[in-house]
Amino acid sequence: MTLLVILIILALIFDLINGFHDAANSIATIVSTKVLSPFQAVIWAAFFNIVAFWIFDLKVADTVAKIVNSDAINFQVICAGLVAAISWNLLTWWFGIPSSSSHTLIGGFAGAAIAYAGFGVVNQEKILITFAFIFLAPIIGMLIAAIISTIIMHICRRTNPAKADRWFRKLQLVSSGLFSIGHGGNDAQKVMGIIAAGLMVYAAKLHAAGLPVPDWASVVQVADAHGKMGIKHIPNWIPMACYSAIGIGTMMGGWKIVKTMGTRITKVTPFEGVSAETSGAITLFLTERLGIPVSTTHTITGSIIGVGITKRISAVRWGVTINLMWAWVLTIPVSGLLGAFVYWIFKICGV
Repeated sequence: MTLLVILIILALIFDLINGFHDAANSIATIVSTKVLSPFQAVIWAAFFNIVAFWIFDLKVADTVAKIVNSDAINFQVICAGLVAAISWNLLTWWFGIPSSSSHTLIGGFAGAAIAYAGFGVVNQEKILITFAFIFLAPIIGMLIAAIISTIIMHICRRTNPAKADRWFRKLQLVSSGLFSIGHGGNDAQKVMGIIAAGLMVYAAKLHAAGLPVPDWASVVQVADAHGKMGIKHIPNWIPMACYSAIGIGTMMGGWKIVKTMGTRITKVTPFEGVSAETSGAITLFLTERLGIPVSTTHTITGSIIGVGITKRISAVRWGVTINLMWAWVLTIPVSGLLGAFVYWIFKICGV
């Protein structure tokens, strides 16, 4: 029971850090265009992060919980993965690198499980599709943003620029809110999946001891049309705690990453902010529907690049972008090594 409580606390700490680490995703463009002040933008994003609680099902949470085969999951593995993910998130935040909290969590979890039981315990189908979307999510975001930008420019080509700018400033409130909903629904669900995995370990221990599982720890799984078990219901306190943590974390801000996302990739106007955020929201809503845990960081970065290239290729600072891509590619393997290292420390210390 003590390890379960520690696991839940670590998961919520990760969610809190995820909120201020990834606050940049939700507010970078709306702050850089000066539509909202930083404080207003954080409040705005935090509110819509929590709104996601009433919109999305548990497909992303189920995918994360199934990254590792259930026979290789125990409290030590999950806690080691969380410690590794928290460490990498804090390190990248300190240096202002917008890495993926999602992939950090998945990498740390998988690395700790491999250290415990070998490479065979990783669910290759789920980890491969997650890895593929390191590249696909920003490309999809970029293409959709470029299409939206082109359509808007065509529609507004004869509109008075000052009048159009006023309208886009208002519309950016809507697009930013939609992207924040997608961020909350995608990222908070990953932590829900981790907590659900911990509760399933706890339930298995209770069953083995012949004890009933209390309602607060009951995770319901149902088979789909193909006979695969998926999480259908988790106790209400889990999503409430996770969405609250990510909302509070978002309110704490993440200004170093805001600077990278909002100004260093390309200069963003309100019109381009609307295009980028709308593109990001569409990508997140689509992948959430499919149960794919994509990175909101990658998605919005690709979308910002998409609006940049509609002006001209040179409008994008490709040197900054390439450095970001290196961080993306390295996140899962580095987090995996950290997860394995932390698990070995736990083992040596007899945790």
